[in-house]
Amino acid sequence: MLSIFIKTFDELTTGELYDMLQLRSEVFVVEQDCVYQDIDGKDRKALHLIGKKQGKVVAYTRLFPGGGYFDEASIGRVVVKEEERKYGYGHDIIKASIAAIGDHFKEYRIKISAQKYLIRFYEKHGFVQVGEEYLEDGIPHIGMIRDALNVV
Repeated sequence: MLSIFIKTFDELTTGELYDMLQLRSEVFVVEQDCVYQDIDGKDRKALHLIGKKQGKVVAYTRLFPGGGYFDEASIGRVVVKEEERKYGYGHDIIKASIAAIGDHFKEYRIKISAQKYLIRFYEKHGFVQVGEEYLEDGIPHIGMIRDALNVV
C-alpha cells in the first residue's frame, strides 16, 4: 500500500530529499536516457507529494500554485519507480496531486507538460491536450489542461 505525504521543501527530511532526487535521476536521467538539469531551483518553491511503500520513496510529484511554473497551477516531475508501476501508483499520485492543489492552493485549473506517450494516462484524470507537440529535453511533450469545471 502506498502512503502519501505532502510537504514543503523545508519540511522534507534529508533522507526524503535524497530519495526523491535519486528516484527522479533513476527514471528521468538513466531509464529515459535524458541528460538534463533536474535540480532546477524550483524545488524550494514547490509542494512535494511523496509516495512511500514500506518507508521507501517509490512515487513523487511536485506541485505549484498558479504563477509558480505556468499561469495555472501545475503538477510536474511525475515519477514512479519502475518495478512499482504495475500497482497503479501513478494513478494514485495524480489523484492525490489534483486533490492537494485544491486543498493547499484553492485552485482547480491545472496545466501539465506531459510526455506524449502518457496522453491517455492523463486523459483518464480529466486532462485535455492544448497546443502543439514540442520537444522538451529531447522528448516529445504536449501541454495538457484539467479544468475541474469541465471534468465529469
